[in-house]
Amino acid sequence: MTLSLRCGPLLLAASLVLVNGLFGSLAAQNTPAARAVTKRSVTANKAITAAEFSRIVRYFSEEEGSFFSDNFVSNETAYLHIVDKLKELGVAGGAYIGVGPEQNFTYIAKVRPKIAFIVDIRRGAMIQHLMYKALFHMASDRVHFLSLLFSKPLQGEAPGRDASATELVDYFNNVATEDKAYEETLAALRNMLEQDFEFPLSARDGQILEHVYSAFQRGNLDISFRFAGAMGAWYGGFPTLRDLMLEKDLRGKQGNFLASENDFGFIRDLHRKNRIIPVVGDFAGSKAFAVLGDYLKENGYTVSAFYVSNVEQFLFGDRVFGAFAENVRRLPINERSVIIRSLRVGAGHPAHVPGHRMATVLQKMQVFLDDFDAGRFPDYWSLAVTDFITGNEP
Repeated sequence: MTLSLRCGPLLLAASLVLVNGLFGSLAAQNTPAARAVTKRSVTANKAITAAEFSRIVRYFSEEEGSFFSDNFVSNETAYLHIVDKLKELGVAGGAYIGVGPEQNFTYIAKVRPKIAFIVDIRRGAMIQHLMYKALFHMASDRVHFLSLLFSKPLQGEAPGRDASATELVDYFNNVATEDKAYEETLAALRNMLEQDFEFPLSARDGQILEHVYSAFQRGNLDISFRFAGAMGAWYGGFPTLRDLMLEKDLRGKQGNFLASENDFGFIRDLHRKNRIIPVVGDFAGSKAFAVLGDYLKENGYTVSAFYVSNVEQFLFGDRVFGAFAENVRRLPINERSVIIRSLRVGAGHPAHVPGHRMATVLQKMQVFLDDFDAGRFPDYWSLAVTDFITGNEP
């Protein structure tokens, strides 16, 4: 679940009146001349320059929305239930679009896209993904990555390249966190974001970066999704990062991106080519998806997978689901393009698997648009039970 709450009509109005100080008004950005700025002839396997990466992050982004959760990690334990089905359906390559934190890395590793965009209404999510990007740039392997993420310098005999997720978890359960390592890595993160990635951090961005990175120092493998409100933070029994790393698919196989050096290496290489790009964007907004759709079309990309988590639930609640559907229509798709959807529907849904609070399903993107046009989605439940594909379907 990605709980990025939109808080009613006032927030919606704010999200629809967007100003980008660097590039002028929205009207100006929608002129042919301005749209041409987004066009880049990018060879599929060539690195995007740091300057272009920074430009895309800033130019594609729109005004952030309100939320009362810290999505440090996912809370979707069924996220692996559709990975074999993705392969079976030929969902591969192209462009990946997602939302939320680290579960995107697992889907990217399975789909192997040429480029990926993480679009989230929370600016904190964008800063967190820039933090992850820097850690991927620094890390030589999974063990090194987790050492940096947790502020735990390696001690003794560390797991090798063929280690399982279980072996990684067992090792880091017994390694101490060090304040010096935290301070040194935080300084390196700030420097890499501003110097190497050419992304200027505002004072608030710096505070967000410290907030997120310190949460991993304190929580380590026990970090989880949490609500954050006036009464303070509370966790509500959500899965920890340890739980998510050890999750298995429907065939009983571990599949997290940290369970395989090969999957981790693919994510790291895509990051080092500046091809995993976080954007502050409203799923029902008028800017981010318009610019993103144009960029993908102009550079010859087709969307292979669009991971929406359970954001649609809140779009229905805010009565802006139709605007989201029109944004999906802006994206270049083909007959294999799919939506990856996490559903909060309980045991009454056919895709529900006992032991998981949510269900993960697929839906063909063209089928989604056809069903929307036919009026088959009057409410969230209708969306959840119409033309979905489960991971265990023959």
